[in-house]
Amino acid sequence: MLADPIVALATPPGRSALAVVRVSGEGAFAVARRVIAGFRPDPPRRATLATFRAADGTSIDRGLYTVFPAPASYTGDDLVELSCHGGLAVPARLVAALEAAGARAAAPGEFTRRAVLNGKLDLLQAEAVGDLIDATAPAQARAALAQLEGGLSRRLAQLRSALIDLQALLGYEIDFPGEDDGPVPLERIAAETGSVRERIEHLLATAPAGERLREGALVVLAGRPNAGKSSLFNALLGSERALVTEVAGTTRDAIEAPTDVMGWPVRLVDTAGLWDSADPIDRLGVGVSRRWLAAADLVLLCVEGHRPVGEDEADVLRGRAGLVARTKSDLHGAGADAVSAETGAGLDTLRTRIAAELFGSRAALADLEPGISRERHRTALARARDALEAAVPHLAPGGEAVLAAHHVREAASALDEMVGTIDVDEVLGRVFASFCVGK
Repeated sequence: MLADPIVALATPPGRSALAVVRVSGEGAFAVARRVIAGFRPDPPRRATLATFRAADGTSIDRGLYTVFPAPASYTGDDLVELSCHGGLAVPARLVAALEAAGARAAAPGEFTRRAVLNGKLDLLQAEAVGDLIDATAPAQARAALAQLEGGLSRRLAQLRSALIDLQALLGYEIDFPGEDDGPVPLERIAAETGSVRERIEHLLATAPAGERLREGALVVLAGRPNAGKSSLFNALLGSERALVTEVAGTTRDAIEAPTDVMGWPVRLVDTAGLWDSADPIDRLGVGVSRRWLAAADLVLLCVEGHRPVGEDEADVLRGRAGLVARTKSDLHGAGADAVSAETGAGLDTLRTRIAAELFGSRAALADLEPGISRERHRTALARARDALEAAVPHLAPGGEAVLAAHHVREAASALDEMVGTIDVDEVLGRVFASFCVGK
């Protein structure tokens, strides 16, 4: 395990009032002592004013430093945070001085990597650190914080514990086959295996909404030319992003912009009107629109409020998740699904419908249920589910407990990729704690 001292700027470079530089690892205090005048490791976790000096003794800045002795630090190693003035020159000189004093430049994510290796965070929490930093919508930030605080980890720990129990029971069956006084019959083990598989399936079902939440759902505005798509696009964004005129066919290319809808992250795309045109540029625009439609998480079909939905428009939604927005209600009157980009009427209702369609019941929750948000999570859980499905046939009367145990171990290994480890000692400990096998 690498534990040499590393250093990095912990705040974005550029003009700012303050910047924070971190140095961590074995020997971090010795490195800090060569740069910080009068450095003392005690008292810990208390900001101390000091002068920061370069290797030649010249002053770099005067600022605060805080000491976090191991293991009570973010990384689990000795750690010092130095707060200096912001900008480009001062933080760069301070990092250079710490490198000259014996620290090396940290690799991307290395502080958090060390936190994982030292048991301060699990992999799920480490991923949540990045998600929280990258969050652009309130729901993203809430979900990332819940994962950082261990919400998903606890849910997986419960599944992990159930798998260990199954391994323990199967271990008894393997070691003492045919015992009349066995702790649990195979039929009950099979039922519990099925129950764990269903719980994994339920967690897997959160993947679509979870991945949309993390990455931002793709919402494509579509419809005929001059249906009010660009006006509605601007209204949902709250800015004049797309050009709007009374001339049909103004939009000939797709325009994408991120926003949040009721606190949920969305990527809105305004597209060219769908129509048959002899103009080659218009046809190119329609082709681009159809490619966006194929990738959309949700299609928002814009139809002027005074007329029925045409067959060509209905084809746009066929086989896709979609909503109809009756545009220009200020001109054509209110009605079902009516909305006006001019007056704002119906916009809040439309936003609520979009959020509900994309994120389901989660859209109404203030506290998000822990769910999975990455392909890595989904792949590992699918492996665990499939392994448990493969175990069930071997738990029928006359089945092979050894093969069932093998599949349960595969399921445990799949969860191990996400959050931790399952070892023989832990399984044996559970066996002896639950019932006596001392024969």
